Amino acid sequence: MRRSRNGRLNVSTADLNHVRPAAMLSTCDDRNRGATTNTAVTTGGRAQQTDLSRLAVLSYEQVARLNDVMDETVSIHGRGNFPTLEVRLRDLVAMVRDRLRAQAAPEDDDVAFPAERSTPPSPDADDTCFQVRSIRLNGGAASHVLTTDTQPYNDLDLIFNISLSGNRDFDRVKSAVLRALVDLLPEGVSRKRMTPCSIKEAYVSKMVKVNKDGDRWSLISLGTLPGQRNVELKFVDRMKRPFEFSVDSFQIVLDSLLLFYECSSGVPISESFYPTVVGESVYGDFRDAMYHLENKLIVTRNPEEIRGGGLLKYCNLLLRNYAPDYDGDGTKKLERYMCSRFFIDFSDIHQQRAKLENYLKNHFCAPQEEYMKLQYLNVLKQVVEESTVCLMIHERHQTLSLIAELSWRLMAGQGMYYYYHPQPQLTMSIGHHSQLPAQLHCPS
Repeated sequence: MRRSRNGRLNVSTADLNHVRPAAMLSTCDDRNRGATTNTAVTTGGRAQQTDLSRLAVLSYEQVARLNDVMDETVSIHGRGNFPTLEVRLRDLVAMVRDRLRAQAAPEDDDVAFPAERSTPPSPDADDTCFQVRSIRLNGGAASHVLTTDTQPYNDLDLIFNISLSGNRDFDRVKSAVLRALVDLLPEGVSRKRMTPCSIKEAYVSKMVKVNKDGDRWSLISLGTLPGQRNVELKFVDRMKRPFEFSVDSFQIVLDSLLLFYECSSGVPISESFYPTVVGESVYGDFRDAMYHLENKLIVTRNPEEIRGGGLLKYCNLLLRNYAPDYDGDGTKKLERYMCSRFFIDFSDIHQQRAKLENYLKNHFCAPQEEYMKLQYLNVLKQVVEESTVCLMIHERHQTLSLIAELSWRLMAGQGMYYYYHPQPQLTMSIGHHSQLPAQLHCPS
């Protein structure tokens, strides 16, 4: 979509593909509940059957919250002498998208970046360039946009749906992101001796590549400062299990909003002038997932398919006053599945230690959440103690000792004494765990 000289908007077929489904969808509130039908939706040349119950059009209030998130200035801190990069999220997304469309070949890690092209190539100019099918906001930020309650989120999770056919494509994705970071360097910073390797070491905290068993995607996490909100860029061709629980299954399609930014000539969003934005629940029915989110219910399916079983996320939800939407036996069965899958994926005690330490660091990063780490470990200890059936006695004891050790370390760092009192027997009708089985006393 581009503005012509006479002030009209020229809309291409590709632009219309982002808008057409909106006319068939219900809104996120309950005022318009349409019948659930299946329709063929063409995405990036692939015809897919999409259940419309998974989709909804965002209300103005939700679009306004989404605009606030996209207008947020993110800080990408660099290691060593590399400067901090300050950029609006909407600009970062557009830069990465444009770099993907222009990146025809991967860069050599040890060779300095070449001079910038004066005019970026057209996305249709070269068949070897990436075709970005859609860009989506995912995770806690998407939940924050959709609900009226304050939903805290630690990271900004973005999904770029593209085609990945082999290792060369993964390398091209990495090169495109690193080139976008170079574009963000402040004026006056010399780029002559900067290589992809040096930029990666300075600004990338995590890089993951998955290409097996029907999964084909990569993750690049930007930001190296502990306690800082990171930007997680996920590039997805195929992902068998894109969610853990219904409350984290939301994806908001950003293409129409990005198009609005390009064509609105700086006119702000208002109740009478805002784009149509579509949300999707990859769990299934959108209204059901919204009900779970608004009522803080824990619902999932086939937890044995989730890497780690969703155990750590489950305990985090319990800590934040979510409750399983199952009867007592159903909750215990769910927890046994989660524990079994967790100990299959992390069978070694050293793997368990690394996983727990990383989870605490990445999901309780705000200063006001520091005290919650101990509460979280107590919830995890109780779930593991009550629902682990797949370990031998000494293996179970090892894991519980690890959790106790991490708790002791946290208390020592906070200057707390710990007096253990045996927990009384409790009867829990819904399987919701108490969070503090011990009393904590600060030294006088």
